[in-house]
Amino acid sequence: MKERSTKNLSDVVMNNIIQGEMYNRGVKRVVDIILALILLVLFLPICLVVACAIVLDSDGPVFADVPERVGQSGKLFKMYKFRSMIRNAHLLLHTDTRFRELYQQYKKDSYKLKDDPRVTRVGKFIRKHSLDEIPQFLNVLLGEMSIVGPRAYYPDELENQQKKHPETQPYVKDVLSVKPGITGLWQVSGRSEVHFDKRIALDARYAHTISLVQDIKIICETPIVMITGKGAV
Repeated sequence: MKERSTKNLSDVVMNNIIQGEMYNRGVKRVVDIILALILLVLFLPICLVVACAIVLDSDGPVFADVPERVGQSGKLFKMYKFRSMIRNAHLLLHTDTRFRELYQQYKKDSYKLKDDPRVTRVGKFIRKHSLDEIPQFLNVLLGEMSIVGPRAYYPDELENQQKKHPETQPYVKDVLSVKPGITGLWQVSGRSEVHFDKRIALDARYAHTISLVQDIKIICETPIVMITGKGAV
């Protein structure tokens, strides 16, 4: 009887370690740091090629100058991404009258554009294969993001989309309870083909069922999405 009790206790502890809140606060962070360091080293040659291609292709910095994103508990942070658009693309979309119709389409299409004239030639390639997101491993090391997690949303995106889809408000609360990820359930489920209401529901489901097994599954599916470019814009 004592041996059975000890075994049951061990099973409970192990389950808590690999899923739920204990996993999210402990093991997941360790895995994030180890994977981020390994992948940064592996992707370093690609990063150098991408950086050179960006500089040669268009005027502007190597890294994208974009507004802060909403992280865990609503904390804002600067996301690192390779620049895939013209200089000041985000500012121009919001303020330049030439992009007025484009901005309305942007909001209508869940803050994604399929045929975006601001995207550069190199940008089209690195966005299709998610190479623009490699610098986000720096955000992981800084503790602002995780390897796997929900999408990192813009503040105005969350505000406007909740007005458009008020039924998603409970989902947003769940999503902000965990760190956003470089990849995640919605990325391997269609990426930009998934609109906000479905996307935030997927992200909330991930937050509710967070576990090591689920993270491993998503990580294994991500290279296929990167290579095929399915759902990218």
